[in-house]
Amino acid sequence: MRKGVGLLLTAVLVLCLAEAQTYAQKKRRSEGRGREGGWIVLFDGKSTDAWRGYRRDSFPTGGWTIENGALKTIVGGDRVDLITKEKFKNFEFECEWNVSPGGNSGIIYLVSETEPDSWRTGPEMQVLDDERHRDGRNPKTSAGALYGLIAPSPDKVVKPAGQYNKARLVVKDGHVEHWLNGKKIVEYQLGSPELQKLIAESKFKDMPNFAKQTEGHIVLQHHGEEVRFRNIRVRRLP
Repeated sequence: MRKGVGLLLTAVLVLCLAEAQTYAQKKRRSEGRGREGGWIVLFDGKSTDAWRGYRRDSFPTGGWTIENGALKTIVGGDRVDLITKEKFKNFEFECEWNVSPGGNSGIIYLVSETEPDSWRTGPEMQVLDDERHRDGRNPKTSAGALYGLIAPSPDKVVKPAGQYNKARLVVKDGHVEHWLNGKKIVEYQLGSPELQKLIAESKFKDMPNFAKQTEGHIVLQHHGEEVRFRNIRVRRLP
């Protein structure tokens, strides 16, 4: 009798441990693989559920596809940017990007859909083949720059076309940081006099909604050339 009870208790204990392990695994998956947890996986190499086309209701399969675990633009296809379905205010965003030779794209953030193009409202972290694209000759439009406004640090590290670079964005109460391959290369404050002066001297000067949003979507730009994005995730900051 005691042996039977012992076997039953052992079986119950094993079942409880298995359920606990399953719960922990599900929790880790839901949080992503962040340093402190809380990550939302925006693209896991398979699902596009977190994305849709800019000013559209669905994912633009004519302009973007999945290849080898990455979101890839279709050159010559439907040239539409990808936009997150959710909006973010204070957040940390990470992804890896890879451009073709001469390629150009961008990660645009705090975007509203009030304008025909995403870059007319959201600041952009430039994605570029610095070596071959003409924008690479101007530091303010080179890879990692706050496009057209702030050049990245001269000691930035950018990998050549065909190799993946790791990008990180941090937006916290209007304070913005661009990171590339582990180095902080751009830092600024939204709405500051310094930024407003730069905007007034740029092509964005006649765009009244540019860099005005405190909350918005994150966008992956389809500039016409081939670009790939993978390991895309975000987490909200307090």
